[in-house]
Amino acid sequence: FHVTGVQTCALPICFQRAGIILIILMSILSFGISQSKQEGTMMSKENTGNKTEAEWQKELSTEVYQILREKGTERAFSGKYDEHFEAGVYLCVGCGDTLYTSETKYNSGCGWPAFSDGITGKIDEFEDNSFGMRRTEITCANCGGHLGHVFNDGPKPTGLRHCVNSASLKFVPVADLEKQGYGKFTPLFEKADKK
Repeated sequence: FHVTGVQTCALPICFQRAGIILIILMSILSFGISQSKQEGTMMSKENTGNKTEAEWQKELSTEVYQILREKGTERAFSGKYDEHFEAGVYLCVGCGDTLYTSETKYNSGCGWPAFSDGITGKIDEFEDNSFGMRRTEITCANCGGHLGHVFNDGPKPTGLRHCVNSASLKFVPVADLEKQGYGKFTPLFEKADKK
């Protein structure tokens, strides 16, 4: 019916239009969610160190599992390695592979451990479009564990900031490298001492 100067529609037609709009919106949303899940699966290396997710869940604490295997993020400024600057090597907490050395760690002020570069060949990068953002996810090249993200706002010479969850890392100090099987990194720190 019509009211002077105002056009209104019959109730059934309004509901039809609203229904069509709702269906279109739900289709778009559902496509976006499915696309995001699909990209997330394709982005992460499926190599899990030959462990099932059940084995990972049993082996890791709830927090570490949520971050390393489900791509979670610890609260800013809460991780034990954020303000940690002892000389040594940082390993993947899931598989024990070497990822970073303290030589590339710096204080970025972002609230998570920051490194200007990783050990060559040890970190994989994937496009991450989750949460409506375009970022680059970093994972352990050996087991596919989620480490964090890399940004182009770091110091020279790389210009990179690997923003890593402390929960994804295990630290081995220089004094323990040999004893824990990472002795090949000891000369790196001897060179640094001579500078």
